[in-house]
Amino acid sequence: MGAILGNLTRTVIAGLVLVVAVFFMYYSYGDFVAADFWKFIWRWAHVLSGVMWIGILWYFNFVQIPNMGKIPDEQKPAIGKVIAPAALFWFRWGAMLTLVTGLGLASMNGYIMEAITLGLGGVEPTNGHRMIGIGMWLGAIMWFNVWFIIWPNQKRALGIVDADADSKAKSARTAMLFSRTNTLLSFPMLFAMVAAQNLYQLS
Repeated sequence: MGAILGNLTRTVIAGLVLVVAVFFMYYSYGDFVAADFWKFIWRWAHVLSGVMWIGILWYFNFVQIPNMGKIPDEQKPAIGKVIAPAALFWFRWGAMLTLVTGLGLASMNGYIMEAITLGLGGVEPTNGHRMIGIGMWLGAIMWFNVWFIIWPNQKRALGIVDADADSKAKSARTAMLFSRTNTLLSFPMLFAMVAAQNLYQLS
């Protein structure tokens, strides 16, 4: 077991093997509906990427940023040069995959226009469509913040691209404020997503 858990790649592979085992257990129950399978896989991918994205967002805002002031100056480069760049890689690509799989899922289920327009474009949505649309718009704003504000500013703040000391400080502040903005938006976004699936039984 130590050989599996001591290596991240092996751990992930083992997790996926367990997924396959659980699927075949479910399949053996006789409830499998082939037409819904790929929609389910797409939704599962959406949830996985969303957990990665929001998990790292909350790590930054609940753990890393509040505790940076407690770290001795000589130890801070370990965060800025090693931990933060790695976390930002998974953070931004988690955001991208969440957006892509979310749009794909809405399209596969046939409610993408109802959700995007919120009923304002002449397409009459249900309450579930309005709610998922609110969640989608909040998620899209958060995605935009990640790719076009937080990441460019973090590259300067962390020295990934050249910048003077004043620019680094300003960029660090901007990245932090927009990261906090995404944290703020994550609560209503997640509420809307869960409400659409549970309060309104959206397909």
